[in-house]
Amino acid sequence: MSAPSSSLLAAPASVTMSPGLIVLILSLLLGIQPVTTDLYLPALPALTESFGAPMAQAQLTLSALLLAFGCSQLIWGPLSDRFGRRPILLWGLASYTLAAVGSTLAPSMALLIIWRVVQGAAMGAVVMGARAVVRDLYQPLEGARIMSKGLSGLGILACISAPLGALLSEFFGWRMALTAPVVFGGLALALTSLRFKETLRHKNPAALHPATLVRTWGQLFSNPTFLAFSALAAASYGGLFTFLASSSFVFIKVLGLSKTQYGLVMFSMCFSYLTGTFVCRRLLPRFGVRKTVAIAAGLSLTGGTLMGLLAWAGLHNGWAIMLPFYLFMLAHGVHQPCGQSGAVGPFPHAAGAASAMNGFLMMVVAFGMGGWLGTHLDGTVRPLTYGVWFWSVLIAGTAWTVVQKYGEPAHEAPKRGA
Repeated sequence: MSAPSSSLLAAPASVTMSPGLIVLILSLLLGIQPVTTDLYLPALPALTESFGAPMAQAQLTLSALLLAFGCSQLIWGPLSDRFGRRPILLWGLASYTLAAVGSTLAPSMALLIIWRVVQGAAMGAVVMGARAVVRDLYQPLEGARIMSKGLSGLGILACISAPLGALLSEFFGWRMALTAPVVFGGLALALTSLRFKETLRHKNPAALHPATLVRTWGQLFSNPTFLAFSALAAASYGGLFTFLASSSFVFIKVLGLSKTQYGLVMFSMCFSYLTGTFVCRRLLPRFGVRKTVAIAAGLSLTGGTLMGLLAWAGLHNGWAIMLPFYLFMLAHGVHQPCGQSGAVGPFPHAAGAASAMNGFLMMVVAFGMGGWLGTHLDGTVRPLTYGVWFWSVLIAGTAWTVVQKYGEPAHEAPKRGA
């Protein structure tokens, strides 16, 4: 089926949102993830000591949240295909805000983990909905550009999150770092409630029927384009999660940085990612999705390999980790918009389900990596550096093989006037 001549699909009559408002809302919806994960990372060592909890439990506050985030999308996706994006986004944001309050007040590590799981499940509705909205309104190539704009907003929030979390935990204690998501969730809920218009043109009354779900999931896993781009997004997120889950312990406990210094490290990493999203928008009109991803994969492999080799050679210091990881994060800013929009692209009538499965696969990778890190953080930099190296090899292998073979040329051709 040929693509419409316009990159913007005919939207429902109720959709009157301006392009700027769409990008703003996407930025907040997608940005809820770094607000939930990055902001509390500087406080994680202090939080662990405060509860007297083992390292494995500390990792669960992140990995269990992300597993709930991934699994919940398998439910939220079909629900949004059945009832629309707006009600699912509102329920998700309201539940997220309440769970964030529970996390802030949790009296024990066990209850904190439980509330974080609820928070992750609610976050699944929000991020899944954002990806589905992009597919509702845009064809895949233009969707990758719009997604990169939304992820630029995510990058800005990520740049702010870690330094803010460091300052809050340094001067007010770790609970204050868990309070900031309460405020963010409330603001996002207010804006979405007041300004977001439904984007789903045709609701699917059969979306929740078991036979429909099985058929839809079967179509997803039999579609090589979905599998290729999902593998790319999952591998790139695996490398990012390896850094997120271990960096606070490595930089603060192993390398001796203060919480504020660590917050600045995270700021610089997020700035590199933000730059990558701008690079993505420059490369896409010129090279298309497949070649853009291939170029970025070279940066991923270079950064990951340098990080691993420097650690293997005994250079255990901050710059030996940071400089190579800047390259990895620059490429991550390309892989995520291309991978996420590319995976959902073949399924305009099941965008919620496709977005959900794509997110689920990424979070399964994160949960598995979190479990491994929980038992392998050994007081050195090696689990972090070798982990990123491993994922960088997978990124390159995926980007240079299956994405090149199964990325759809019809979705890549730069549009006239782009």
